Amino acid sequence: MKLSRKAEYAMRALLAMARSPEISTFSIQDIAANERIPLKFLEQILLVLKNGGLLRSKRGVGGGYQFQKAPLRITLGEIVQLIDGPFEPIHCATMIDQPGAKCECGIPGGCGLGQVFGNLRNDVNAWLQATTLADVLERDKIRQPVSFEI
Repeated sequence: MKLSRKAEYAMRALLAMARSPEISTFSIQDIAANERIPLKFLEQILLVLKNGGLLRSKRGVGGGYQFQKAPLRITLGEIVQLIDGPFEPIHCATMIDQPGAKCECGIPGGCGLGQVFGNLRNDVNAWLQATTLADVLERDKIRQPVSFEI
């Protein structure tokens, strides 16, 4: 299972923005260049994030995108949900939430495989909802080498 490239780019763009003060305005061109994201693709992504309430746009000179929601409170789950939709590893996983419904194999309430992947879906969704941009930035700090100049 893999997240889409679009979801990855959305997370990278938001993390790049979150490294600056919250009131900063970011041009699409700067984000695209710094994060190596195709400009047209990034335009589509930022529009989805804006429509989802995470960003707002500012027109005119010095315009671009700003955070609508505090960046360090944005979860990876919110981003993935906006970009890729709900995480459903297999169709049968939805059956565990619908008593009496039959999955493709005909077993009411979902087959064992659907139940296992339903549990995986729930665990992944819980982790994505609990992990914020702040958590990712904290890991960045841990991995960055320390340098001293004399």
